[in-house]
Amino acid sequence: MKTYLPRIIDKLLSERLEAKGAVLLEGPKWCGKTTSAKEIAGSFISMDQPEMSKQYQSMAELSPLTLLEGKTPRLIDEWQIAPNLWNAVRYEVDQRDEFGQFILTGSAVPAKIDESMHTGTGRISRLYMRPMSLYESKDSNGKVAIRDLFENKEISAESDADLEKIAFLICRGGWPKAVGLAEKQALFQAIDYFDAVVSNDISRVDSVKRDKEKAKRFLKSYARNVGTRAALETIRQDVLANHAGTFDPATLYSYRDALIKIFVIEDSPAWNPILRSKVAIRTTDVRYFVDPSIAAAALQLGPKDLLNDLNTMGLIFENLCIRDLRIYADYLDGSIYQYRDNNNLECDAVIHLRDGSYGLIEIKLGGDSLIEEGAKNLKELASKIDTNKMKEPAFMLVLCAKAPFAYRRKDGVYVVPVTCLKP
Repeated sequence: MKTYLPRIIDKLLSERLEAKGAVLLEGPKWCGKTTSAKEIAGSFISMDQPEMSKQYQSMAELSPLTLLEGKTPRLIDEWQIAPNLWNAVRYEVDQRDEFGQFILTGSAVPAKIDESMHTGTGRISRLYMRPMSLYESKDSNGKVAIRDLFENKEISAESDADLEKIAFLICRGGWPKAVGLAEKQALFQAIDYFDAVVSNDISRVDSVKRDKEKAKRFLKSYARNVGTRAALETIRQDVLANHAGTFDPATLYSYRDALIKIFVIEDSPAWNPILRSKVAIRTTDVRYFVDPSIAAAALQLGPKDLLNDLNTMGLIFENLCIRDLRIYADYLDGSIYQYRDNNNLECDAVIHLRDGSYGLIEIKLGGDSLIEEGAKNLKELASKIDTNKMKEPAFMLVLCAKAPFAYRRKDGVYVVPVTCLKP
């Protein structure tokens, strides 16, 4: 029996249950939602249990409160199969007037949400769960905490990860079932996930039949543009240029929206700081997947392929870092953004906390010249921020794949291998 690896979401879920009647735990399939929820739940019901699913759906229509009976917190797994359970949970939370009653887990946004469904505001709190970060999968030693960077502390850590290891971690992804497996079996998990998405999940989410090959082509084009601000029309033209057939704008949005609903795509929004001088900030989102392994699988790339194409590896490595930073930011009650202006000054990630403090982050594979380039970008952006109207950055960080040590440079910029990071 596989030992449960603690997740960063565990503490957040416990805290929410102490403050709300119910918590909705959303995220992609196979990321570990059900496993983590069961660690906390007093009882559970799986709405997608094959031999019971139809009976459960009928019961949800006829007597939904019956399904909510059980020791609390009661876990309702894949609740979106019977969307009217949402109103039943909201009603029961009101009636019981106690915190920590229910956990709802779902790997898709319900296809049909009508006006009768209450928003759940004040009763049901939402949490988003992603695949494992490197710290959760034990691939980061966690000797450098982002919290310490916010507090301007000195750091010291070593990393023995090389590019070969990073390439493997990109392709393996953060899927819990892949962690601890031999290389061949571990790499297959992301491939299998990708196949499930294009073969079934992209159509099942809203019962709209979508073509498997078109789904593959769309995801491949999205992967080719990962880490960029490519317009959706650019992605559509790329699909058309590489394959025969049609792919009109309506089809593009249909496929894109379905992939968002099943938590495959997770783009990064733009950050809008207050600057000393007027400059046009580009507001286009940067294209990312919820896990870097999806990009590698879409492009049919393995670890060796990435090592032979460091440009592509650098972009997908950026997706790995963004995944981890998002998980860590959630723990710190923050959010991740990106910045680029019309002078092409950019910052790969900005971690912004609720109290207004923020850190600027550049992501690089490694090497002295790339680290120097990243530090230069960070200092230039920091110099343009109007610190009379907003806080100065709490820290500047070059987050890299390959570096023997984590340290702070003389100019104050931190350099940290991603395999040393934790929240």
